[in-house]
Amino acid sequence: MTIPPLESRSKEDILNHQLAELKKLLCYVGEKSPFYKRHFEQHKIDISSINSIEALGTIPPTDKSHLQKYQRDFWCVSPEEIIEYCNTSGTEGVAVTIPLTEKDLKRLTYNEAISLACTGGDRNELYQLTTTLDRQFMAGLAYTLGARELGAGMVRVGPGLPQLQWKTIQEIKPTALIIVPSFLVKLIEYAEAEGIDYKNSSVKKAICIGEPIRKSDLSLNALGEKITDKWGIELYSTYASTEMAAAFTECSIGKGGHLHPELLIAEVLDEHDKPVPAGTVGELTITTLGVEAVPLVRFKTGDMCAILDEQCPCGRNTPRVSPVLGRKNQLIKYKGTTCYPPAIFDLLDNDDSISHYQVLATADEYGNDELTVLYSTVSNYERKRLADKFRALLRVTPALVERSEAEILQLIYPKTSRKPVKFVDKRQQKA
Repeated sequence: MTIPPLESRSKEDILNHQLAELKKLLCYVGEKSPFYKRHFEQHKIDISSINSIEALGTIPPTDKSHLQKYQRDFWCVSPEEIIEYCNTSGTEGVAVTIPLTEKDLKRLTYNEAISLACTGGDRNELYQLTTTLDRQFMAGLAYTLGARELGAGMVRVGPGLPQLQWKTIQEIKPTALIIVPSFLVKLIEYAEAEGIDYKNSSVKKAICIGEPIRKSDLSLNALGEKITDKWGIELYSTYASTEMAAAFTECSIGKGGHLHPELLIAEVLDEHDKPVPAGTVGELTITTLGVEAVPLVRFKTGDMCAILDEQCPCGRNTPRVSPVLGRKNQLIKYKGTTCYPPAIFDLLDNDDSISHYQVLATADEYGNDELTVLYSTVSNYERKRLADKFRALLRVTPALVERSEAEILQLIYPKTSRKPVKFVDKRQQKA
């Protein structure tokens, strides 16, 4: 599959296409969505006056709390038109159900096909899927449909069990893994322990999901370096969400995830809901194009990143998004220092003596943030060494609590979760 024609056209052509689709979307939700009917009326929005992408900024954004409170009011179709139901993970409050029509499913398929193609995927690729396809998980469904649209092969192993993953790799010989990066590290460790010649396996690349592998400057973070130092496969980062039913995926240049302008309009907003300049970190806000069941207008994702708008050598003339620095509501303010959880993850991933960990944020009786790191080690590891590392790199030291590997693994991989739980935020519960 080649680059979609729109993505290599001029920026003016891309914006004109998006504006035409935006006008269709606003008319559609103004007629079909109970939520947006009220939203436009309450804020006195005249959709006929929106004649540019910039004018979209006159519409107040929505966020996850609106979806959680008014789920059905966002639905624009009757139950008879729905053929698939997906939902969000529910890690931040009530899970949100996202239904899809036949048209939505085709859009999801198209998105993942062009996203996998962005990583060099074609009909000769054979993917091994290490994430779940059940529990209403949109991502697993998307990867499967996208690979099929490409004409590529797919073996659906599912999550966990390194032994089964390697057995499948050795028998079926996939060329690419779709995998959470920290689990890829576990596959390498298992292979080394069992004497598996993983460096000469059939696997040549990994599509990395759920966790960042790059820093804000686009260089590999500690997790990405740990993988590539051990195993010289190609790594591609992909970022998506159930609500937008689309993905931002890296090309071989590795300079951020490409926007598919036929599927999304992307903005990055400051704390006052105003757009920030390219390259400036803010909250990613998306408007979906071509969605039938639950279209969204200026939906704030909660993810903090930047838009990168310089030309990419790959031939796509589309903006890209930087690695996600963290969730807006997960910002930690601890003893005068502010950071997002991924900065703590990067510090811990860069320490080979730490085998597993979970970061816990709580609030004290005055509402101040408290920070605890639960961790297990592979050897006799002095707590002072870890404390010194935190003090040197983050300027503060959280409470450090060592636990057995089995206990930490149970915390990270609860049966109710579809992805590793490396951060637990109990501050809202305290409030």
